[in-house]
Amino acid sequence: MKKKIKIKLNGKLKTIKNNSTLFYIVKINKIPLTKVAIELNQEIVDKKKIKSIKLKNNDKIEIVHFIGGG
Repeated sequence: MKKKIKIKLNGKLKTIKNNSTLFYIVKINKIPLTKVAIELNQEIVDKKKIKSIKLKNNDKIEIVHFIGGG
């Protein structure tokens, strides 16, 4: 049986499979990378590196969408 881990995504508790990457979270939630900033455990993430960042139990992810206006 595969292990599951718990993370917080934008304040909501989620259970995901162990060894998931940050890219996996972005992909399954259909988040457009060009219009967001991603924070992992209160640090801004370089979006070029999200495929190699493995998530750990209790990681906190905040994804902020940019909104244009004037």
